[in-house]
Amino acid sequence: MGDERRQFERARLPLEVRWEGLSGRHAARIYDLSLGGCYVETLGQVTPGERIGFEIELPTGRWLRLEGEVVHAQPNMGFGLRLINPSGTDSDMLAHLLEYAGGQ
Repeated sequence: MGDERRQFERARLPLEVRWEGLSGRHAARIYDLSLGGCYVETLGQVTPGERIGFEIELPTGRWLRLEGEVVHAQPNMGFGLRLINPSGTDSDMLAHLLEYAGGQ
């Protein structure tokens, strides 16, 4: 049901992510990514509404630094993030990454 609310097309692309929230620093993976957000698979704990700083490792080996707000969390599984004001350059990098994912 939640899919109807999604504003952006999502890509299934496994990427390493480092994130930091109130519970500390964590390493995790993302598999579900869009221009508007992502789903982080992690055992780390978050609270809906919490702001998270995170970095996604790109296929080139570079890290893309972003900020998001937790929109939903599943304990011991992961959480969904909505991106907060990505810069134009960051949005462009995400668009290229999603284009790359679509071509695989």
